[in-house]
Amino acid sequence: MTAERDLAAGSPERFGYAWHRFSLPSAAQEEQFRRWTSLIDSATGWRGMTFLDGGCGAGRNAYWAMSWGAAGGVAVDVDERALAAARGNLAAFPSVEVRHRSLYDLDLDNAVDIAFSIGVVHHLSDPDRALAALVRAARPGGRVLVWLYGVENMELYLKLFAPARRALFSRLPMPALAALAHMPCAALWLALRLGLGRIEYVRLLRGFPYRHLHAIVLDQMLPRIATHYTRAQAEALLARAGLTDVRSCWVNQMSWQVVGTKPAGSS
Repeated sequence: MTAERDLAAGSPERFGYAWHRFSLPSAAQEEQFRRWTSLIDSATGWRGMTFLDGGCGAGRNAYWAMSWGAAGGVAVDVDERALAAARGNLAAFPSVEVRHRSLYDLDLDNAVDIAFSIGVVHHLSDPDRALAALVRAARPGGRVLVWLYGVENMELYLKLFAPARRALFSRLPMPALAALAHMPCAALWLALRLGLGRIEYVRLLRGFPYRHLHAIVLDQMLPRIATHYTRAQAEALLARAGLTDVRSCWVNQMSWQVVGTKPAGSS
């Protein structure tokens, strides 16, 4: 696969459409980021740290890292609409540089304390290549963190929904897909109001407004690639990249946060 096709397989133009429509930081998004990165304490773990936000979208995750005391960093993405939203959201933090770069083509070496990528690697056709770039960006002794879709508690979803996404939803024009997403979103909203569902993620969703739910549903419908990982597979992804002290945390009983340390002396 050529570099261009490899990049396009991750659906950056489709995510860019969504991020342009739903870009502003909110308390609900802060809580999501806190859960996605809980192995780095939000009260002290970001303080004074430099970071790479790999696949920053609208810049909301970098926004919360800075709000929690990070010293600065680099936020990268490849869609101009996402980058425009990120620059707007991060305007108050001049120590964050927003760059047009892909995870496959970073120009950072031993540069940051924390290299993270939230909800991006599982949409890529070459996740090992992306992890290698994140590792290169981290300084020796620094940490690399990714959040990945999980398999556990998602088996029925994968059996029923994933085939429809691959065959139909990921092929529809984005305006049509955004309109269509109101149908499953309305069903989800009703189910939440009726108290259906027992896992932690469902309890989290009950506190979100309809517009946020619609953005989540659309996010699930649009990608060409959406790989789900077991815990062992998620940890192995980081171990293959040469990271040590690999740890994982089950997020909302349906996804995995995995973090590892770049060995001292690595380049």
